Amino acid sequence: MARSSKKKHRDDDEEFPDEPQILPVRPHEQLLIDVIPELTATRVICTTGGRGQFAETYARERPDAHVDCFFLDLFQKNQTAFAIADHGELANLNLHCEPDLPAVEADLVAFVFRKGGDAELTRDLMQQGHLRLVEGGRLLAVTDNDEDQWIHEQLQELFPKVTRRPYKKKGTLYLATKKKPLKKQKDFDTEFAFRDRGRLIKVHSRPGVFSHRRIDLGARTLINTMQIKPKMKVLDMGCGVGTVSLAASFAAENVTVMALDSNPRAVQCTQLSAVLNDAPKITAILDCEGASASTGDFDLVLANPPYFSHYAIAELFLDTAYRALKKGGLIHVVTKTPSWFLERMPLWFIEIKESEVGDYRVITARMPKREQ
Repeated sequence: MARSSKKKHRDDDEEFPDEPQILPVRPHEQLLIDVIPELTATRVICTTGGRGQFAETYARERPDAHVDCFFLDLFQKNQTAFAIADHGELANLNLHCEPDLPAVEADLVAFVFRKGGDAELTRDLMQQGHLRLVEGGRLLAVTDNDEDQWIHEQLQELFPKVTRRPYKKKGTLYLATKKKPLKKQKDFDTEFAFRDRGRLIKVHSRPGVFSHRRIDLGARTLINTMQIKPKMKVLDMGCGVGTVSLAASFAAENVTVMALDSNPRAVQCTQLSAVLNDAPKITAILDCEGASASTGDFDLVLANPPYFSHYAIAELFLDTAYRALKKGGLIHVVTKTPSWFLERMPLWFIEIKESEVGDYRVITARMPKREQ
């Protein structure tokens, strides 16, 4: 059977082939790099808007410093590691893809924020940055919005004095110094609940995870239309907070679920939700390539692909499903843009069917006999 072997990945709204690509330094991250001569910190925690260019530059220019660069996307972290390795390894730079900033003391925390990003995640990370700083430590934050006032206001709630440096058509740089501990910390985690087949299911949710604080309508459509049978082995691609995984686990007896996501907070939320609901047959794994599911023994793959990335993630989901499913297994996709799926899925699957469910289209297909 003809099928595509080309994989694509994402960084924000861009597409990338298998080989890592060199991204130019984004103008607002360059603002952080430009301020390095003013800095003397030896313990640094930072984020990045691209491929860790500030982290790498600081580590190379200050070999006496230890730099921890934080990611909430495994693909971005891996691509950054490849890009940095091309320039020569750095013993004083560590890359982390974890649910929270590294739990180490720092005398500098530097954030790269994007205009229109997740406001609650931004506040969460800024509070974490303040907590990681030693007294007298500095926090730097940049945004690609040269007219920004919102980040300024949020920082003023954490620091007694915040210096604002706007740069026309580049962004805004903020500098602040920690003078004392926070009097009060906000808990950004939350729980919500939904019902499926008469069961109340509780969900642990965190900022930065898809469908934070509520069940997504696409996920609800997937849950309402999926056909789960006893003893099924189910793969949930891009699990988010775990709503689909939880519903699938409880839909029939002895169902096992593997939940994959490239976001470590999504994996953490799914794991916590499984414990919250006493669902031990859910396994959540941090995975941006689908390698964990390349077993050919799944009965059903469930997918609610994101709409950004020019279908790069959707293509990865289909390729992963092809490797994961056993002969006769089914893939079940929910989307608002069915044309692309109807065009591409015949490269992998047979018996492709489309149905309309509210504002969504549900597409199902079957795994053919594998090529020899």
